Amino acid sequence: MYCMSQVGYGPYWDHMLGYWKKSLNSPQKVMFFKYEDLKEDVNLQVMRLAEFLGCPFSAQEKRDHVVEEITKLCSFQNMKNLEVNKDGKSILNFDNKGLFRKGEVGDWVNLLSEEMVERLSQTMDEKLAGTGLEFPNILKS
Repeated sequence: MYCMSQVGYGPYWDHMLGYWKKSLNSPQKVMFFKYEDLKEDVNLQVMRLAEFLGCPFSAQEKRDHVVEEITKLCSFQNMKNLEVNKDGKSILNFDNKGLFRKGEVGDWVNLLSEEMVERLSQTMDEKLAGTGLEFPNILKS
């Protein structure tokens, strides 16, 4: 169902690519993040976001480790441990705790059969072809 965009949150590929294209056409209005980039250097991405919003961190804030404090507060582990994300429900009455597994890039392959991984990988290749949007390190070796 996911590969065919028949999921509760709408056609995922169209949704993602729509924002990707908008970020290329209007970079001053739309900032596109990939989880993989956040995992690679979350502090850099938070600083990019602050600049995008017109509120860059001052030299003093950087010296005072404000960026690191924000990234810790907004970390996957901290968000996962919030009570609302342990017991709450989101859209379509889906348990929030199901939204937080390990927070590791590529871990999804451990939850799917080999056939499902291959099908999803092919679908990604087809949907993203020619868009410039890439996820080069999404599969574990």
